[in-house]
Amino acid sequence: MNPVKADPSLAARPGLTLTRRLRARPEKVYAAWTEPEKLIAWFGPASVKPGSLRADLDVRVGGRYRISFEDDAGEYFEVGGIYREVVPSERLVFSWAWHSTPERESQVTISLKREGGGTLLIFNHEQFFDAVARDNHKRGWTEFFDKLENVVA
Repeated sequence: MNPVKADPSLAARPGLTLTRRLRARPEKVYAAWTEPEKLIAWFGPASVKPGSLRADLDVRVGGRYRISFEDDAGEYFEVGGIYREVVPSERLVFSWAWHSTPERESQVTISLKREGGGTLLIFNHEQFFDAVARDNHKRGWTEFFDKLENVVA
């Protein structure tokens, strides 16, 4: 069930869409999102304490994920959610909530489209609590995707 249709107020909450053209096939980009050892190679801000990033991924509809890390200052961060759609090498949809604010659940949709020898990544993160949360996530995702681009190239 689409959460926006179940609760129309979700449609009014801020969202963001980012696109990237990556020099890698969709299968490789999908693996970077769904295989823990590949995800930890690019996920997280520059301030991640080396060796602290962990990813527990049960990539199937209804499966859960948890990603955690410490920053250089020793602060602990953890995000997790449930996979809602899984179409290998094409699409992932999952809930997103930080452990510090579990009531602020949002939703991520990743679409991968073959484009020449590479991939068009269309990333949609919606249902943010407010515009500040959206803007903070936009900065974070932009930094993460710079790293993802280098890892999959």
